[in-house]
Amino acid sequence: MTLYRPAQRGTSRLIMAAVMTAALALTACSGPSAETPDSAPNTPAAEPSLEFAGPGGEETATLDDLQLTTAEIEEVNAGTYTAAFVWHTSSEFVSATEKGARAKFDELGIEVVASTQADFDPAIQANNLETVLALDPDIIVTIAADPTSAQATFQPAVDAGVKLVIMTTPPAGYTAGEEFVSIATVSLTEQGKLDAEMLGEALGGQGEIGYLYHDADFWFTNQRDQAFKDWTAFLHPDVEIVAEEGFTDEAATQEIAAAMLARNPNIKGIYVAWATAAQGVLSALRDAGRMDVKVVTNDLDATLAADMVNGGNVIGLVGNASVDLGTALATIGAYGVLEKKAPALVAVTPLAVTADTIVDGWQADYGVEPPASVTGD
Repeated sequence: MTLYRPAQRGTSRLIMAAVMTAALALTACSGPSAETPDSAPNTPAAEPSLEFAGPGGEETATLDDLQLTTAEIEEVNAGTYTAAFVWHTSSEFVSATEKGARAKFDELGIEVVASTQADFDPAIQANNLETVLALDPDIIVTIAADPTSAQATFQPAVDAGVKLVIMTTPPAGYTAGEEFVSIATVSLTEQGKLDAEMLGEALGGQGEIGYLYHDADFWFTNQRDQAFKDWTAFLHPDVEIVAEEGFTDEAATQEIAAAMLARNPNIKGIYVAWATAAQGVLSALRDAGRMDVKVVTNDLDATLAADMVNGGNVIGLVGNASVDLGTALATIGAYGVLEKKAPALVAVTPLAVTADTIVDGWQADYGVEPPASVTGD
């Protein structure tokens, strides 16, 4: 899920080290010590929690926690409410999320009057919002292209009483239940866990891996990347992260991965924060002739999915349950017009997708069949 491009964070990263246990037997005098087996397994870390906090410390609820009564549904349907989307960019993920939201809005009798996208440009998003506000929507579903500038950008919507529903990234300083209704996102800790499960299993539970993380101060990717590390240490203690490299620019990942492979030739697997960034890693592996290196990442992407289906480096992708996410966003919008208190943060359940499950996984995430470039049909 590529959400926004924040400033680089200079915080240093600690490299995970495997903890080795050794047994030392001493004789009563000065006799030789007993030998420790060279292949003694490493001790698993403590089991991580799947709980996580939102950007303002919000506690997490699930899609099942969003419930409208029959009377509330009838009230919304009778209200002739309207909604609009003010997106940060366009992508398959955004389209699928909007598809899920539109279906739920239609079920609730809420008319969608506009949908805009901003190519990650805060100024374009501000202009789009001005245009949308002229249509007087009751609900705006959005994600801040830049949280800092969005604080002022969205203030006219707040002042007009529009119910803001946030996908993952709210304007800085905004609070759930005040300036916006609620945040909906995907369970980032479950995504990290699924990445760890798939990569560890593909490596047979042991081996050296690389870790390409999002080197920026962004609550979502920071916690998701850390969840991969934590769950790897717990589920596969003999999988060792021997190289960690951060990135802020997706275009730099090919060069970063090439250098990582040159310094660490025994690497057998790589985790990448999200799919479009993993495309550069895939190019580096192909250039190096390293078909033995397994890759996992987040988001369903046609390029990576085609590689996976054809037996390439990619062995697993973690989807965002995009249609479910849209359902959550639209339902939160109904909470807003009903003046009903919503959970501050709602997380939908992600799904692991492999070559064997690509058709069902694509359908479950995006609500459509995978493209011919993936399936070969």
